[in-house]
Amino acid sequence: MKKSLALLFTLVILWMEDAGAERSDGFHLKGRTKRQIPKTVTVTTILEQPFAMMTDSGVLEGYCVDLLSELSEALEFNYTLHVVKDGRYGAKDQNGDWNGMVGEVIRKEADLAVAPLTITALRENVISFTKPFLQTGIGILLKKESSSEGSYLFGFLNPFSKELWVGIIISYVITSLCLYLVGRLSPCEWAEPSNEQNQYTLLNSLWFGMGVLTLQGVEPQPKSVSARIIAVIWWIFSITLLAAYIASFASYVNNTKGQTPNIQTFHDLLKQDKVEFGTMANSSTFNFFKNSKNPTFRMIYEYMDKRKDRVLVKSFSEGVQRVRTSNYAFLGESSSQDFSVAKHCDLVRAPEIIGGRGYGIAASLDSPLIRPLTIAILEQFESGNLEYLRQKWWETTCAAKQVQGGWVPVQPHTLGGIFLILGIGLALGLIVSFIELVCKSKCKAGQQQKSCCSSFSEELGQRFGRTENQESLEKVQP
Repeated sequence: MKKSLALLFTLVILWMEDAGAERSDGFHLKGRTKRQIPKTVTVTTILEQPFAMMTDSGVLEGYCVDLLSELSEALEFNYTLHVVKDGRYGAKDQNGDWNGMVGEVIRKEADLAVAPLTITALRENVISFTKPFLQTGIGILLKKESSSEGSYLFGFLNPFSKELWVGIIISYVITSLCLYLVGRLSPCEWAEPSNEQNQYTLLNSLWFGMGVLTLQGVEPQPKSVSARIIAVIWWIFSITLLAAYIASFASYVNNTKGQTPNIQTFHDLLKQDKVEFGTMANSSTFNFFKNSKNPTFRMIYEYMDKRKDRVLVKSFSEGVQRVRTSNYAFLGESSSQDFSVAKHCDLVRAPEIIGGRGYGIAASLDSPLIRPLTIAILEQFESGNLEYLRQKWWETTCAAKQVQGGWVPVQPHTLGGIFLILGIGLALGLIVSFIELVCKSKCKAGQQQKSCCSSFSEELGQRFGRTENQESLEKVQP
């Protein structure tokens, strides 16, 4: 019995030791990982917005600088950061030696390369990369082009939608007709139909409505309360309409200064001959087209290779500047292009992105830094810190100038209120003119001892049948 209890006690102790070892395994692994990292790490980078930029005080800042700071804090190491001497990313020269940041890592001049360095098979043969900290691809950077001359021919109509223009024309015709009716009905406008010429004929009413619509004073001026109600309402309608037109037209003109080019895909580049296109010499983008078996991409490479002295640039910033100052399309990393679009409102990136790839931190093939850095990058990704850094450094200054939905003409519902006020004003003017005529008919009926209905009918007949009666009188007169 005692032997059994001793054996059981021994098994419990062993189990507790194994459990404790399992719980501390992660801590031992993390401790070993940190012990593999040198106390001070030499890091090389390249000046490329927004990854690494030199401030006026000579301090480096940018996405990669912030990322390096986060990684050093997580893995508890110090670092010294410098800019690559030859200003290159890394490619083989004519002698087969690597230049740029890749060359510095191979020659042990730097322990790490933290920069927008694309992970490629060729580079992976000579250096090691961590998991990508930023995904990207190859895009087309273009300059926004102005609208063609033909689109300006009737461009003055674009501030308002077609439906709104139709509504304005209908409102103009109805208002002119209402003014014509009020001019006929109101005694103040036409006191003696038998021997007085009415000033608001149909032609004069149309002319008065057009004059007000263009903010021009026209004759004749209304005399009656009913006609003045219609005139005032039509003036308010016209002024509001003109203000809306001016505001929309200004927005339209600003928008048409930078229309999206017709180049949307890489195939569109080959179909046109007005815009030259190229990329950085000896870059991963250039090698992508060079090694591609896709017919379209091969034709792009052949185009650039034949004109390499003219279309290839030495740096990304040179490519961006050339796009802004000439008819040139720059092929390069979409993430860097997005930053250029965010900072320069005259640029745009075509929708198509090809050759999905990633930026990774580079180290020598035998470096113990790769695995702990990869784990730290994954932790930064899972915590959302990498997305925060991207939003921080890719923040656009063109948000107020470039709305994704684009400019749209003024729609009828936008000015629905002023149309409603116009309708109420026209109805009120007609009612007041009708009341004026009833009042005169009642007064005349009392004087002539007639019924109000007969007097009212006589007044209507004189106002709307006067033309025929006058023609008959003119024929009788010698």
